[in-house]
Amino acid sequence: MAEDPGQQQITLVDKDVKKTVYDVLFTFKSEDFNRSYIFIYPAGKKDNEQVNVEAYSLPKGDDPSNPQGGQLEAIQTDKEWDMVESVLHTFLHDDDKNNTDDQDKKK
Repeated sequence: MAEDPGQQQITLVDKDVKKTVYDVLFTFKSEDFNRSYIFIYPAGKKDNEQVNVEAYSLPKGDDPSNPQGGQLEAIQTDKEWDMVESVLHTFLHDDDKNNTDDQDKKK
């Protein structure tokens, strides 16, 4: 993905204390699970490069519009994963539709 000066980034530290920077794709809150979630992908990817998007729960009480950091949590249940995957699919599908609409307008 192209660098965007307004792109929000986070740094994850693994068990070996290796730091990796990720770009934030988006965050959202689920009223059904009373949790907020974050989608991230490795920083520095080009627009045409395929990326592996990762999903996590934000710490309880963290505002998804302005995450403050802390320990990201693994998504726990199959029902929760189904909901998160559905949100990501909708986001990606809407983004594809918007790109197609933009290209149609340029014709």
